[in-house]
Amino acid sequence: MEKSLLLASCRMRILQTQWLVAQPVRLSVCRRCQLHTTAGYSALPNNLPAFAGPPPEAPQASVSYPLGRIARRKQQAESLRRGQNIKDAKSETLLSRRFWREVSVKENEKGDLQVLLDKRPVRLASKEPLALPKTKRALATAIAIEWDSLITSQQALKHHYIPLTSLTSRALDIQSADEQGHSIIREQLQQMLMRYLATDTLLCWAPETNLHDPLETQKDGGFSLRQSQKAAAEPIIAYLATHIFPGVEIIPVLGADSIVPARQPQLTQDVIRGWIAGLPAFELAALERGVLATKSLLVAARVLVAYSTHWQQLRQQEPKSHRFGIEEAAEAATLEVAHQTQQWGEVEDTHDVEKEDLRKQLGSAILLVS
Repeated sequence: MEKSLLLASCRMRILQTQWLVAQPVRLSVCRRCQLHTTAGYSALPNNLPAFAGPPPEAPQASVSYPLGRIARRKQQAESLRRGQNIKDAKSETLLSRRFWREVSVKENEKGDLQVLLDKRPVRLASKEPLALPKTKRALATAIAIEWDSLITSQQALKHHYIPLTSLTSRALDIQSADEQGHSIIREQLQQMLMRYLATDTLLCWAPETNLHDPLETQKDGGFSLRQSQKAAAEPIIAYLATHIFPGVEIIPVLGADSIVPARQPQLTQDVIRGWIAGLPAFELAALERGVLATKSLLVAARVLVAYSTHWQQLRQQEPKSHRFGIEEAAEAATLEVAHQTQQWGEVEDTHDVEKEDLRKQLGSAILLVS
């Protein structure tokens, strides 16, 4: 009996297996598992209201826009000045107001010029009085105006409020180190300035063919950025190679289709390094300020030679029409920025501020050595 039941169950399993194999395979997918890449219903656009007449004109810049911007900035500066004059009884300190009323320039017992706050001389970080030679009266007057424009004593602790004082202090520190026989400052400056020569802005020219140049320049045969940079750099290089670095060869840092900077010849590096080492203290400080502003050792050296009393005899032999000034130096150092802004436009409160700040830095260097 048991054997017959076992045989019957085996036959049933065999029949079920044969029936399943004979049936076609069907995959069942539920409705929520189906994926669609398009919406089930098409979008219906709304009817836009119709306006009578032509479309409005595009906005145009007002003619008085620069004047309005200047007036707005003057108003903001005046509001800031009034807010600084308001005294808070809880935060009243000696640094929140000026402790001097008048600023003057007078000679001391040695014949040097000093800037006096009432009767107190302006002092350096070393607590020594700031003393300038008689030939630097214009610089002393500018420093006096700088201190007279301060509103609080706290502003005197910030270098951007007293840039001329900071620059003069740098020159006097170099002079004091030279008198004491310390050469650390000069060696550090010399090393830093020679690094700028390796990637001098005046020698970094754009590629010969630039895909981003305007089509008008490519079709009409106009000056490319590299041609403009070459035209601005060649007179400066020729002047320096003739009068300041005689017998040296100054080559472009970047070739026509190269992105790897080329090194200047060893003779050129040695001559320029020796020239930097022999500069007086005030000229060396002015050169540092000019290089940091223009990112170019050659442009800063050209400005230094054009205004320093150290090369006064050289300038007397030149015609006045060939005078190299602040505008020429700023244009030579910012040709690429000018090219980009001419093509894409200026960014307000960025390019215009940098343009004026560059001229201010160059002017301070000129005032230091003139």
